[in-house]
This record gives sequence, C-alpha cells and structure tokens, in this order.
Amino acid sequence: MPLELYIPDAPPLTFVDGSKGHGMVGEAVMTAIANAGYVAHVHVLPWARSQKHVSETQDILIAPLSRTQEREDRFTWIAPIMPMERAFFSLDRPVSSFEQAKQTYRGIGVGLGSAQEEILREQGFSDEQIHPLTIGDNPAQMLLKGRIDAWFNGVPESRYIWPKVSERTLHMSPVMSSVQLYLACSKQCSAQLVQDLRAAVETLRDDGTLARIQKRYLSP
Repeated sequence: MPLELYIPDAPPLTFVDGSKGHGMVGEAVMTAIANAGYVAHVHVLPWARSQKHVSETQDILIAPLSRTQEREDRFTWIAPIMPMERAFFSLDRPVSSFEQAKQTYRGIGVGLGSAQEEILREQGFSDEQIHPLTIGDNPAQMLLKGRIDAWFNGVPESRYIWPKVSERTLHMSPVMSSVQLYLACSKQCSAQLVQDLRAAVETLRDDGTLARIQKRYLSP
C-alpha cells in the first residue's frame, strides 16, 4: 500500500534527491516504512504548506517534525527519530542566552514554517527580529551578506550548509533548545498504520540502525 510522505529539502536531515541517500531522518523513515511493508511516495512542498496539507488530510506522513506545543493537536505523533539541538549562528558576537540574543541581534533568520520560528516567538522575540526565510542555504547567504545578524537553526543542518557557502568562521552559541524530531501523520490517521510504523521505528532504534544512519551522515 503506497503512503504519501512529505519532507523538506533540509540536508543532512532530509535529501529530496535520494541519489546520496535520503538523509539522517529521511533514510530512517524510509527504512521503517519499507520494513513495515509499505511503499513511500515522497512529496515536497514549501514546509509550512506541507504541514497544513498533512494536518488537514488523512493518513499522510510527514518528517522530520519537531513536536512543539503549537503543533501538538494538529498531528498524530508516531515515533521520535532523533533529538534536534538548535543554536544561534553568527559571524561575530556569539551569545550565551535567549535574553542576550534578544538584546544583541536586530534580525534573526529562521526556516520558514520551522519550529525555530515558534521557539523564538515563545521566548518573546519581536516580529521585527524574526526573519522567516526559505529552508536551505538561503539564511546562510543572508548572514554572509549582512542582511541578518544571526541564524537560529538546527546544529547539524547549519554545520552541513555553511562550508558549502563560505570559508569564514561561523560562531555558534551554546545549544538553546533540544526538541525531538518525529515521524508524524495526519490528525486523522489509521491506528493500524501508526502501530505498524511505531513498531518499525522502535526496532530500528533497538538494533542500532538509527544510530548508524545518523553517524554516517555526520561523518565528514
């Protein structure tokens, strides 16, 4: 039975072009789906639109999705894949707290439709400070051009993207937030599907496959 799976193009978490594998989360999810006896059809839309479509439809999968307060009631949460640590990245002035970031940075780039945007709003950052940008290397380019002062993003993604954009030193704050990334489904989701995929993900966790996949994508 084919399943629709929505992912963002967010290396190294997910690669839309699967020629190098589907990424740390993407590969784990694709493996779990196959092991549970299903076939995945991968779809890509702008990330905010993907979330809206999946939450309002039925039996559609989405990953990687941070389990945040705002999203809690909009999806069926199947299984955590890995924790996502987030930090501020800048060309100078690394900060050590949300409070200091609020005072220091006028413009902070975040992925459009990402949990980063939600986290900063919860921490009391103003609309003027938060600059939602297309997920990918766009925020890195904006930082390099001085259009934003900092980039609030997932650590593996930023470390993966930056060397492809610039040789300049990228400063990282301490980790400010750690939220689990999930394989999730529409709010209306078959109990059997949830059960099958949850069991498949847990098997991958127990036999060390999840850890091996993550390590492979983080290796230089």
